[in-house]
Amino acid sequence: MVGTSVQDRIANVSLRNQPLGAWLLKGNADRADLAARFAEEPRVSQWCVQPSYRTRLMRPGQPVVFWASGRDGRRVGFWGLGALAGEPELDPDDGRWHVPLDLTIAPEHARVPRDELRADPRLHDLEIFRQPQGSNPSYLTVEQLEALREHFDE
Repeated sequence: MVGTSVQDRIANVSLRNQPLGAWLLKGNADRADLAARFAEEPRVSQWCVQPSYRTRLMRPGQPVVFWASGRDGRRVGFWGLGALAGEPELDPDDGRWHVPLDLTIAPEHARVPRDELRADPRLHDLEIFRQPQGSNPSYLTVEQLEALREHFDE
């Protein structure tokens, strides 16, 4: 999609009658030591997704955010921003769907904790708060992505 802007690539994608701002991919910090993994290698080149109508909407260049879930509230929250690097594909080796990413996890001091986001009225109804057990991918609206970027810039 050379020559098209991110807005052009996402303009026709909507969920719950809201324009797509970004895809949200999550990892469970209770099941894996995400902090150690990303301290060693902060670049994320792919992540598992569940096949659904949403994965059929995913396109290269669309924004993506990474959410760390879990019981430890100090670690839960947004950890990174990036873009999809391709469309989801079935991995013949492990039988799971993966989406290619150009995503870098932020250093620990720059991550945005869940409690800070819940306190922001623009973000209180994020899908990840309403349906924390939902499968990958989830999403943010355009307005939610703009608000989240402000938290990352602080």
